[in-house]
Amino acid sequence: MTAVTSIPSPPSVWSQFPLGPLTVHTYALCILAGIIAAVIITQRRLSTRGAKSGVVLDIIIWAVPIGIVGARFYHVFTHLGDYFFSGANLWNIFAIWDGGNALYGSLLGGALGAYIGCRRHGIRFWSFADALAPAMLVAQSLGRFGNYFNHELFGLPTTLPWGLQIESSNAKFPPGLAACTLFHPLFLYEIIWNLIGVAVILFLERKLALRWGRAFGLYLIWYGLGRSWLEAIRIDPTSDGFLGIPANVWASFVAIALGITLFVIQTRRHPRPEISVFRDGWIPREQRVSQPVEPPELIAVKPPGPASEGDDVHSGS
Repeated sequence: MTAVTSIPSPPSVWSQFPLGPLTVHTYALCILAGIIAAVIITQRRLSTRGAKSGVVLDIIIWAVPIGIVGARFYHVFTHLGDYFFSGANLWNIFAIWDGGNALYGSLLGGALGAYIGCRRHGIRFWSFADALAPAMLVAQSLGRFGNYFNHELFGLPTTLPWGLQIESSNAKFPPGLAACTLFHPLFLYEIIWNLIGVAVILFLERKLALRWGRAFGLYLIWYGLGRSWLEAIRIDPTSDGFLGIPANVWASFVAIALGITLFVIQTRRHPRPEISVFRDGWIPREQRVSQPVEPPELIAVKPPGPASEGDDVHSGS
């Protein structure tokens, strides 16, 4: 058996293919696969806690579109030099099929959309977030395969046997390096890190009964830790930064801090187990059974008037 000495990038033609008059991008299919997986996992977890079937679809109708918008605009605003320069085609700002969708932007936009959806359907936002936490890591793992097909998200040069091949003609290939240079496959590292995170969250959830947003807090901590060191060794076009630190690293630090804060505060505020995923006072539609109203007791009252035959009338003399 031949030893694996590197990971080849897929042929460029695999990044897209025609389907009738349409051009299907593999990157988009990977994101779609992640969304489908997240919906199935989250619905299964919420259903075991009493939520109705299909409520996750009702919520993601709000979360996914706003999340995609947030993901794209976060990427654009942290890579301004890639989109705003002399002769730039500004329509590329909206070309999400070419890659460039920031996870932290999708978290911000998706959280807003999920909050709206949860309010409309009576689900506690933090209950939804807890059910979503491991599903998010699965979705992100599937989405990272899109980076592989787009020949992006790679790190420093390496001589490790799993180094990633990147063609020297790639616009993201660092200048001054030999064409045979191999790179750390950051997309693969993140996939592995995320899947380990799924196992960690599920394990701790059973041991500690992570509810009231604590599972989501753990997700933020786990993902922030992994993303911070991955971004530190990334060399394909990185986000703009501050004090020499890329924006995505700063965002990772913020995610970790928010996760810790959320975990501590919710632990103190809610020492008791969560007994329902529904908002206080919310009655699920299927449980809203109209109770028959008993009619008031009927009391016969005779109208005033002359006595009719059969009335017991006593006249005085």
